[in-house]
Amino acid sequence: MKGLLNYIGIAVKGACMGAADVIPGVSGGTIAFIMGIYDRFVGAIASINAEAVKLLLRGRFRDFWKHIDGGFLLSLILGIGVSVISLAGLMQMLLSDFPIQTWAFFFGLIVASSIFILRGISGWAWRDGGFLALGVVLGVVICTLSPTRTPDALWFIFLSGAIAICAMILPGISGSFILLILGKYQYIMGVITSLVGNIGALWGSPEASSALFWESLAVMAVFGVGAVVGILGFSKFLHWLLARWNKETLIVLAGFIIGSLVKVWPWSNTEAIVRSQFPEVADLAEAAEIARYQSLIDPQIWSAVIFAIVGFCLVSGIEIIGKFIAKKNQA
Repeated sequence: MKGLLNYIGIAVKGACMGAADVIPGVSGGTIAFIMGIYDRFVGAIASINAEAVKLLLRGRFRDFWKHIDGGFLLSLILGIGVSVISLAGLMQMLLSDFPIQTWAFFFGLIVASSIFILRGISGWAWRDGGFLALGVVLGVVICTLSPTRTPDALWFIFLSGAIAICAMILPGISGSFILLILGKYQYIMGVITSLVGNIGALWGSPEASSALFWESLAVMAVFGVGAVVGILGFSKFLHWLLARWNKETLIVLAGFIIGSLVKVWPWSNTEAIVRSQFPEVADLAEAAEIARYQSLIDPQIWSAVIFAIVGFCLVSGIEIIGKFIAKKNQA
């Protein structure tokens, strides 16, 4: 009974991580640290190595499960999954109906995340300014040159999963932020919502689409395989990079986050704003027709500022709690 309650507690902590990972700018890794499971989480991921594969291939399933801390990982993944599935529909609705306020909230979150990373770096030198500038330029260039609509092809979904999962080992970065940069955040949220909404097709519900369910399941399966490859491959490279050039990597990373703010500027997606403020043109596909309404847009500046401040304060509060817990553990 005690073991079951322990795994339920881990699943609840996973749910908190999942809720954070759905929101760009809030790091699931930071939540894991606050919850006191970060070291165990990173250790469990690192244990998925060649030795684990050997145990699995030899049929030593019990040893394999123990080697990767399987009970912990399974409980955590279940908690994360339930949380992401529960919140995906909400985020899609907010982005569709309240685009200015939602993007402003994301903007505040990401500004606070970049400040958090920069404040954690000590011993600044003149050359570090160059690394910061490099990161900013990279962020602006990548976000400016990357198309608004990226491919929905399975190879790109695989790549998105592989890159996004690496955010788990980076401080202040969330997987959803990576998906945002790749132009796949809303798409993946939509696929998850479609998967859940059409699951009734499995038992013949007339309101569910069997085709949409299997299509969504295929996309998420490819995304999941990409995430596994990312954990086994890219994450090890990032571990090596952070171990060898920790300070420089974090500075470039912070600069990249700052530069990427152009991607989440609340008023950049005029099409989404027009569709939300003028429901009568929501079904129009022609950009030229939508453009005629742009001059009538209500910028909703005050509400955008308020939501940006709320986002900033949310991340700041999480980081303050994290530092307090760290000091308490050291005492």
